[in-house]
Amino acid sequence: MATIRFFKHYIRVPYLMLGIFEFLILLAAVYAAAHLRYFDHIQHIPRYIGPLLPRALTFASFMILAMIAMGLYQSQLREGLPGILLRLSVSFIVGTVGLSILFYLFPAIFFGRGVLSIALFISFIGISAARAVFLQVVDESLLKRRVLVLGAGERADHFSRLRRRSDQRGFQILGFIHIQGEKDAVDSSRIIQLDRPLVEKCLELEVDEIVVAVNDRRKNFPVHELLDCKLNGIDVVDALTFFERETGKVMLELLSPSWLIFSDGFGRSSLRSTLERGFDITISAIILIFVWPLLAITMLAILIEDGFRAPILYRQVRVGQEGKPFQVLKLRSMSVNAEKDGAQWAQKNDSRVTRVGSIIRKLRIDELPQIYNILRGDMSFVGPRPERPEFVTHLSESIPYYDERHRVKPGLAGWAQLNYPYGSSDKDAAEKLQFDLYYVKNHSLILDLLIIIQTVEVVLFGKGAR
Repeated sequence: MATIRFFKHYIRVPYLMLGIFEFLILLAAVYAAAHLRYFDHIQHIPRYIGPLLPRALTFASFMILAMIAMGLYQSQLREGLPGILLRLSVSFIVGTVGLSILFYLFPAIFFGRGVLSIALFISFIGISAARAVFLQVVDESLLKRRVLVLGAGERADHFSRLRRRSDQRGFQILGFIHIQGEKDAVDSSRIIQLDRPLVEKCLELEVDEIVVAVNDRRKNFPVHELLDCKLNGIDVVDALTFFERETGKVMLELLSPSWLIFSDGFGRSSLRSTLERGFDITISAIILIFVWPLLAITMLAILIEDGFRAPILYRQVRVGQEGKPFQVLKLRSMSVNAEKDGAQWAQKNDSRVTRVGSIIRKLRIDELPQIYNILRGDMSFVGPRPERPEFVTHLSESIPYYDERHRVKPGLAGWAQLNYPYGSSDKDAAEKLQFDLYYVKNHSLILDLLIIIQTVEVVLFGKGAR
């Protein structure tokens, strides 16, 4: 399964093609709906509802964004067809609500309830059928890259973690090449003992890509054989780059300073900083316009539950960019004396959480006052979640490269929050750091937009909230 890199973020070509095909289905649905609605007066359609193309493009764009927000273009999506149809239904509801708001604000582009209803029905049926076919085709070997792993030791054994079918949607592992002098850790049934030059074996197996997972490249490393493979059109990548591309995270167990130095990413420029700051201010201002009534209602609910003398906001010191501390603002969701025994991780079904707090934490409403932190410049809208100094000190000592997540501003939404549930242990922090490092390395406005859109799924389904 081929991938392309768009603004440093990996995109799988089959899912890109699926998105384009479904966009065309949505466009065609509007045209079909207009012709069905005005079957007897097709020639008068432009007079009845106006030009169809801009209306069809608006409809298709809103529905595709809603589908992205529901995670329907994630290659790691593990639900079968029933789960996908559920997500598709929710995305159509979200998209219809968004279109309704747009049509209310700009009534001139509305094309009528009859055409809209028919277009929704046709596109839902069409996309459901496309998804059913795609699910059958995407797991076929013809669409997967044929991968041969060079090495069968400890580094190569990390491939055993990719057990689920969804983890291996993009590739098929053909086997592991034994390296002389290296102790094998992979299942012996999957190890290939070379009886001919590597390039001949690769051509025989129709290998698309070799992943280098050798424990020690200073000994018995087949440089010339890999060069022969490369010159014969076979891609050669190291294991860490492979896992970064396939999993969307930087694996700590394989990470070395030399890889960080020589890999691409980690770019900075004054233009990028200016654009990101403008993006943060614009998005925060737009959201604030829409959510201030919700903030007011939530504040009143907190006062009613805990009394009018109880604090509404909760201020807490967090670690920001380059390790600088700042005070983060949140709506108080725990009892007033929640941390009388000192700082501690929030747990599942935490007894310190109030009744109002359990609701606003589930819907992430308690995080909304951090828009003020974004407008002040303490945070960005997207970035690693800011942690408390007490936790940062401990985690920096126990987890390698933990401080690297502070190279960018912390964020209200983030890549780690999308890909990993709420963490309450050192192990969880290490897992989330791998996603944070991916973001720090590859962050761009395009990736930020993708994270913001997909955060809708997190809020609607309450993923990872405690």
